[in-house]
Amino acid sequence: MIDSDRSSGPDPGAVPPLATAWAMARVTGPSMVPTVRSGDRLLVRRLAPGDEVEPGDVVLARFPARPDLLVVKRVRNAVDGGHWVEGDNPLVTDDSRAFGVAVVVGRVVGRLWPRPGALGPQPPTGGPEV
Repeated sequence: MIDSDRSSGPDPGAVPPLATAWAMARVTGPSMVPTVRSGDRLLVRRLAPGDEVEPGDVVLARFPARPDLLVVKRVRNAVDGGHWVEGDNPLVTDDSRAFGVAVVVGRVVGRLWPRPGALGPQPPTGGPEV
């Protein structure tokens, strides 16, 4: 839900938080290839009030325009009302390019299965820097 009386963007309170401090997310779809693939299981830590996320962090987020949709994306930058998030696969646009500002609800700590460990850095885009 978007509060039309506010000029600062969507209300983060309209987006449900994670129910527990830790969660496991199962990736579906190709939007974060090559960093994570469909079927990967990720360990996610809920954000506490005041926790910061930085550009480049892989996060679990919801879009106020689609609060039922929980996505794994990479933070591009902070914007009014939340964060701009995008997938690492530029051909798939189920991210802020389609749904607008996202509210980050958790930070991905690492992959649990099938290749346990930390996630790598953002892959190069292959295009010129803008």
